[in-house]
Amino acid sequence: MKVSELPGRHSLFWKLAFLLVAFCLLMIWLSWSWGRYMEQRNQFLSSEARGTLMRYASEAEQAWQRGRREGVDSWLQSMELREAAWVGVIGSNLQSLSNEPLNDREIQHLTFLRGLDWPIHKQGRPWLRIPFPQAPSVGSLVIELPERFLPGKYRMFWRVITNGVIPGLFTLLLCVGLYRLLVVPLNNLREQANAWRADQLNVRLSSGITQRPDELGELARAFDSMSERLQSSVALQQQLLRDLSHELRTPLSRLRVASESEQSLVQLRERIGREVDGMQRLVEDTLQLAWLDTDRSPLPNEAIQIQALWEMLTDNACYESGWSSLQLQCSVEASCWVRGNLNTLAQALENILRNAIRHSPEGGIVRLDGRREGSYWHLCLEDQGGGVADGDLQRIFDPFIRLDGARPGNGGFGLGLSIARNAVQRQGGTLWAENSGTGLRLNFRLVADEGIASTDAFASRLAPALGLCSPLTV
Repeated sequence: MKVSELPGRHSLFWKLAFLLVAFCLLMIWLSWSWGRYMEQRNQFLSSEARGTLMRYASEAEQAWQRGRREGVDSWLQSMELREAAWVGVIGSNLQSLSNEPLNDREIQHLTFLRGLDWPIHKQGRPWLRIPFPQAPSVGSLVIELPERFLPGKYRMFWRVITNGVIPGLFTLLLCVGLYRLLVVPLNNLREQANAWRADQLNVRLSSGITQRPDELGELARAFDSMSERLQSSVALQQQLLRDLSHELRTPLSRLRVASESEQSLVQLRERIGREVDGMQRLVEDTLQLAWLDTDRSPLPNEAIQIQALWEMLTDNACYESGWSSLQLQCSVEASCWVRGNLNTLAQALENILRNAIRHSPEGGIVRLDGRREGSYWHLCLEDQGGGVADGDLQRIFDPFIRLDGARPGNGGFGLGLSIARNAVQRQGGTLWAENSGTGLRLNFRLVADEGIASTDAFASRLAPALGLCSPLTV
């Protein structure tokens, strides 16, 4: 793996790696520390056993000091009642300090005596030698380890606990951690997907998942973004269908009235043609707006000179509106080249220009200005139509919004600016409106082209491209 391919600092890889490494280290530490503890418990005498045996050795020493062999005999008789094990007291020369001599079997055991600190490995009950506490060179207590002091009584039980139960519990904790880390967020994503399937497009993931810095957080944010996008698209399409059906009622009603009137055939044909043309433009504009909103495939990208595009658009606008070319002014430099799709940008700019002409008074001025701002060009198209209320600066971009109360189809259907905004956004730019004092100023920022393109070559592409652009209503 290359260094550049390593996961990021907040990647889920590091969380999983830390969790697994911590689990492995914990199991190693548990095996070592608990193993040593259980080894001591199963191979060495307990502190209780050592204390009892040391006390017996002290009693044997006191009995020797009080009465020598008779004292030791008396003490050994009392020990027969206390412990069901062989007990003896021997001197430094391995001879009995009592009046009872050692037999061959007992002498043989004396050659395999163990100390209190020795491990108990063999099966059976070993013989232990405990020197006198005050005078170890004088004598020692020898005792067959009592049954109750034998270590390792629960050796199998503790092996099951150590090698089975405890690792199983820690593995269960690891599974719980992995479940909370991976499965719980995936379950939430599944619930959101099921909500979409049930047409509940307003369901969103919790902030605990979307704020995670790892891959699951990125996936959750993508899910929420996709949900918002899907909800807005469906809402727009539903709104367009409602508005379209509403807008079609008026021309259909006029057609019904015209068909029932006593008009001449020529007048009736003109009326029907005018209404059908209006309905066709309405349907085409509505479909184009829906396409711009839903289609996210990348558009062909090329260099566009704004000055040449403006000149071509103003020629058409002057011919259709009867305005003089002096009323459509442009102060954008010839060096203003932007990146985008020619057809889509031409349609957007044409819509904005037509909207400005329609709302400006006769003899008014429409001006296009622009300036370079880093890697963008900031273009402004200003009319003298008096502007709109501040509360309507955002509403004018909504479909079927006509602030002047124009009759549908006469001055437009209120779709032009919506189409223009969607077109500009697909170019990677932004479009917004503001009042300039004398009229409305529409601002749009487009990505600047850093190369050097040929104006003549662009002009040769411009005319055919504009020929493909149908006149857009506003």
